[in-house]
Amino acid sequence: MIVKVWGCRGSLPSPGPENIVYGGNTSCVQVLYKDTCIVLDGGSGIQRLGKFLKPEFKEIHILLTHLHIDHTMGLGFFQPLYHPDVTVHLWGPSTTVEPLLHRLRRYFSPPLFPVRMNELPNHPVIHEIDNSEFQIGELKIKSNYICHPGPTLGYRIDDGECVFTYMPDHEPALGSANFPYDPEWTSGFELARNADLLLHDGEYTAAEYQSRIGWGHSSIDGAIDFGRLCGVRRLGIFHHDPLNSDERLEEIFKESIAIQNPQFVVELCKEGSVYNLGGGE
Repeated sequence: MIVKVWGCRGSLPSPGPENIVYGGNTSCVQVLYKDTCIVLDGGSGIQRLGKFLKPEFKEIHILLTHLHIDHTMGLGFFQPLYHPDVTVHLWGPSTTVEPLLHRLRRYFSPPLFPVRMNELPNHPVIHEIDNSEFQIGELKIKSNYICHPGPTLGYRIDDGECVFTYMPDHEPALGSANFPYDPEWTSGFELARNADLLLHDGEYTAAEYQSRIGWGHSSIDGAIDFGRLCGVRRLGIFHHDPLNSDERLEEIFKESIAIQNPQFVVELCKEGSVYNLGGGE
């Protein structure tokens, strides 16, 4: 299973020379396994992914964690949606209030976007999911609701040998009175348990988080605590604050590592990073 990061910035694209190392595009991650192509989230990074996507993929699955604009803003610029020979599946969280199709149509309509969904060459296939288990190709996928404002899913993808977990917007400390010492009631624990790779929200410093409790995001320290609790092998800090430059990200990351001293691999996600799970890493 190959995992490639096309965008790991949070909230708002932040291009510029000060962000050249870790990138400025918002959430988008590609998963490749044999002839299966899965895209996690449709942030601004999906535009560049579409430009470089191999033409042999005639079926593409986009799994949305939630519908905040930084995770959907690139959908209308994803070139395979305009190719009549490509079938695009859109998976996303179910709600009791409004069907996923209706919520997606809001994005694909003026004044947000000039092209309506019914004007695309092929109407995307819509799949509503919740606390679900399903299969795409040979990949087994589990989705669960996690702590973040609005219906939000995390994903666990299993190829039979390795597990990749994706939770770009997540506040694990919010749901448990005993975090990070007890997995009971800890949001997302079952998705991340013993994962080979976890990409997880780490937008704040520990000090910043104290004034942002309930906003739906984690500190880097909280992400490391969560990774330790879940027994993950490798943790990639995701959803970088758009105000933080490369220099600032490295500064706060080093501070957190010095305090936390994790006994597993922890790194800052970079746009363009490739993880070859099962390939000797």
